[in-house]
Amino acid sequence: MAYGSSTTNPNGTNRTIKYTSRDFDTLRNSLIEYSKTYFPTTYNDFSPNSPGSLFIEMAAYVGDVLSFYLDNQIQETFLQYARQESNLYDLAYMMGYKPQVTTAAIVDVDVYQQVPAIGDEADFNYALLFPENSVLTSQNGTSFIIEDSIDFSFSSSQDPTEVSIYQESSGTPQYFLLKKKRKAISATIKTESFTFTDVERYPTINITDTNIIGILDITDSDNNEWTEVPYLAQETVLEPIKNKNPFGPDPYAEGDNENVPYLLRYKKVPRRFVSRFKSKTQLSLQFGAGTNQNNTDEVIIPNPDNVGIGLPNSIDKKDTAFNPSNFLFSGTYGIAPSNTTLTVRYLVGGGVDSNIASNTINTINTDNVSFQKDDISDSTEAQLIFDTILINNPQAAVGGSDGDSIEEIRNNSLANFGAQNRTVTEEDYLVRTLSLPPQFGTIAKAYIEPEKLDNLLPGETQSSLNLYVLAYNNEKQLTPASPTLKQNLKTYISEYRTIGDSVKIRDAFIINIGVDFEIVISPNFNSNEVINNCITAVKNYFDINNQQINQPIYSRELYLVLDRVPGVQTVNEVKIFNKNGGTYSQYGYDIEGATRNRVIYPSLDPCIFEIKYPNTDIRGRATTL
Repeated sequence: MAYGSSTTNPNGTNRTIKYTSRDFDTLRNSLIEYSKTYFPTTYNDFSPNSPGSLFIEMAAYVGDVLSFYLDNQIQETFLQYARQESNLYDLAYMMGYKPQVTTAAIVDVDVYQQVPAIGDEADFNYALLFPENSVLTSQNGTSFIIEDSIDFSFSSSQDPTEVSIYQESSGTPQYFLLKKKRKAISATIKTESFTFTDVERYPTINITDTNIIGILDITDSDNNEWTEVPYLAQETVLEPIKNKNPFGPDPYAEGDNENVPYLLRYKKVPRRFVSRFKSKTQLSLQFGAGTNQNNTDEVIIPNPDNVGIGLPNSIDKKDTAFNPSNFLFSGTYGIAPSNTTLTVRYLVGGGVDSNIASNTINTINTDNVSFQKDDISDSTEAQLIFDTILINNPQAAVGGSDGDSIEEIRNNSLANFGAQNRTVTEEDYLVRTLSLPPQFGTIAKAYIEPEKLDNLLPGETQSSLNLYVLAYNNEKQLTPASPTLKQNLKTYISEYRTIGDSVKIRDAFIINIGVDFEIVISPNFNSNEVINNCITAVKNYFDINNQQINQPIYSRELYLVLDRVPGVQTVNEVKIFNKNGGTYSQYGYDIEGATRNRVIYPSLDPCIFEIKYPNTDIRGRATTL
């Protein structure tokens, strides 16, 4: 099929123009055919060296080049086919994905120090305090930073301080060794300053460097902090607050600041910015458009008098789609910096080369390290303690890479667009629950299910979800989550919850159990050794890391586990029984009644089976045939 159109020249003659010619040869042939058709007597010398061929081929050349660039521009508008780096980054951000130009390696490090003894106890007045972003250096010169502070005087289930005797004299401790674990990332902190004078709407600054990981923080001349947000319309961010009960959600609850060191709340941030990579070496920062530094519309509570301010016609609001992040329609999207200097600290580093070997990080910067007690009088002892600081990485650093390739940007962008960072399925809620940052408490176990039909209120649908959770105590034993932890979790998942879902956070039931087994031992095997190996095998089977809420117990599997232990000839019996009351869970459970075909099923109300004291609650006996 030929595509074209007819046009009429000033003399009234109809002429057909074809639009299917795109490359040099077809354009040249179409122009020659056009000349022969409509100018047969004006010019008819189309030999390769003729003047007419010169002009026709020049026109075909220009047409071919324009066709190429038109095709290329169309191609660059599609994520699947774009090849130019800047276009790929723009399309990725449009899909909600932030490309990585480098990825930092992560490594666990052990930090040690000694403290003198007071009697049989460690003197924590000599405990050291390392600030945030302490700098580490490996043997090959790779720089790492520890983002969290290190306080050797503080110990909790989430941040334990291991204490051991380092030196003693005549059986009396002289010095204790303190140990902390931290995660470090391969990064170096760099600083750059930018001066702003007159007010400018949506000002943009650019940072040019290699291997940029991201922005650490931004402060202005008045020490105001500027907060990074995913998009400028987002005016709230999650803010950690030191947990100091009784000022938590429940002032009458027992202090849980050791297991939940921080409370979680939303904070409005009028001073905010977004960051966008323009290329592998350029990071662009954009700020808002607010011109009033004392802008108060960032903290206005929605009410009938202010919702919709700024609309072209604020009288009629019934057809307006309101965004809770910008219900005023002020269009400012945060404050624009003016008459100030912003100090930007950003991280560079990462890459494949940052995956260093184990036992190679042995230097830490101690310039800003201080003692827990400021007025230590024994300077000689203080210097001795200071010189005992040691650091090591028992495992190799992993995760460092050279950033997203072109194909990774495409695939990650499409995947991110489908997810939209929202919790849609029940599995989404479970993953989001277990990803609660540890400084706000740790959810050990989680289970979610729709509200049972029998419990639904009139008009209520099964979009109401029950989220059952449990936490760990200091001994890594299951315990109900504290009210503070539940409040943090509620605040956290509310950011990702879809509007139609109602999530109720509840405690799962803990069923403590014990195990007795009887085995026949093969000849020529030591009975005590085989029994101990069997107890270890049962411990591993019931390891709390392997147990989930509403997970049944398969007795057949226990028989197989014991049967595989060397020296076991026959497994005569395995008995599982409930232990409750006292230091155990208060909930009793009919194990025998819940057993069908040698499978112990959980209750209808979500519960989890736990051997609380495996050293005493697992017992074995050997018999002979």
